[in-house]
Amino acid sequence: MLFSRTKGLFTGVVLSVFTLPALAQDMTITVWAGGSNDNDAYRIDAISMAADLLMREAAIEGRDLNIIVEGKRDFGGWEEFKQGVTLAAEAGKAPNIVVTSHLDIAPWSQAGYIVAVEDYLDFDSWPLNDIYPNLLEIAAYNGTQWGIPQDAESRPFFFWKETMRGIGYSDDDIAALPDRVASGEYTLTNVFEDAKKAVDMGLVEKGYGFYPRPSNGPDWGQFYQSFGGVLQDPETNKLVLDKSAMQDFYQFFVDAVEAGITRKNHIGTDYGQWYSEVANGKAALWHGGTWHYARYTGPEGNDDFFGTIEFSLIPSGNENGKPNTITQPLVYLVTDQVDDDIEEVAAQLIKIASEPRINSLHAIKSAHLAIGKQQSNIELYSNDRWASEATDRLLGSANAQPNHLDYGVYSEAMWAGLESAWTGVKTPADAVAELEAELTAKLGDELIVR
Repeated sequence: MLFSRTKGLFTGVVLSVFTLPALAQDMTITVWAGGSNDNDAYRIDAISMAADLLMREAAIEGRDLNIIVEGKRDFGGWEEFKQGVTLAAEAGKAPNIVVTSHLDIAPWSQAGYIVAVEDYLDFDSWPLNDIYPNLLEIAAYNGTQWGIPQDAESRPFFFWKETMRGIGYSDDDIAALPDRVASGEYTLTNVFEDAKKAVDMGLVEKGYGFYPRPSNGPDWGQFYQSFGGVLQDPETNKLVLDKSAMQDFYQFFVDAVEAGITRKNHIGTDYGQWYSEVANGKAALWHGGTWHYARYTGPEGNDDFFGTIEFSLIPSGNENGKPNTITQPLVYLVTDQVDDDIEEVAAQLIKIASEPRINSLHAIKSAHLAIGKQQSNIELYSNDRWASEATDRLLGSANAQPNHLDYGVYSEAMWAGLESAWTGVKTPADAVAELEAELTAKLGDELIVR
């Protein structure tokens, strides 16, 4: 049965997908997946597998249901993908299912491009009741469940083991780092100190003690949180600018540049160069994503990941902050169609595609993390050391960027402020003052300043 949910409670039983009189026996379901390559093929293939299961179930019940799944993932990048979805939706020709960032939920739901999957699915039943609650929350907006997480990831902190040994850590010390970070014992102050030792001792080149990502992205919200920053107020859902935390965050990177542990001209470094350097020990400490594992152990040629690299949460910055990690799961969304039966079948397909065994195919092939608790009992997943350790160590502590219409403005402004402080154009205090003025002007009542 299908259910409609209001404020977390299911009400009003709707007709089953199998008894809808208007259900066409032959239908084509189109799936567009953004940010996907060969390793991410199961974002579409999982829907094909789900369609096969749904058709087999229909056949057992004596009905002839034929579903053809057509997928597209060869977009020129995220901008082209999102523009394509928007233009198609405006023209009434949107693909039936889209795989995209959870950050698209707020604008696309307000524009009427997508429908709430809670109107078609029972989230108290299998397999939806197995999905991690924090991931389901990320696929919701304004109290409505718009989508289902398609995958999960996390953004860990990395240590190059040989360099850590060189500055005095034993193997036991290195193995203890994840727990020390999680408890708040090992902080960004320790990161600074260890990175400085590595540079001063000549174990890494100047500027390679701490080697962060060289562009904007969700990662920077983690360092803001490390110093006590909050991105969104849980009571009002308004965005939050904590000026003290933001200034401490900016100051850390300014100090890192001045100490010679991070390059002043690091921003804009080619990603091919960056991946090669961090995967092969040129940097002492850095941060990245769980999906980097596939890049490090594949194209970059690190054939001994666990022998060379340790990983943890992002360390806390001070007593006001906390160790943390941000996840930015992609989500399955169902688009608004003239035919409600198509929406209903699309919703059923993304539900089936979320079953542990099917989702684990994607997780392991693409080096992503599980969306549901029972995936730890799937041998393909549990036998994969990276998936198992990353899930245990990171996913339970993961939070996400806010699903807010204006978060893009906030994120871009935060990055611009960091860049201006990092490169010496402004002091951290001046950068935060300019950030406050910009966000106040652009966000108005949607911003809380602390």
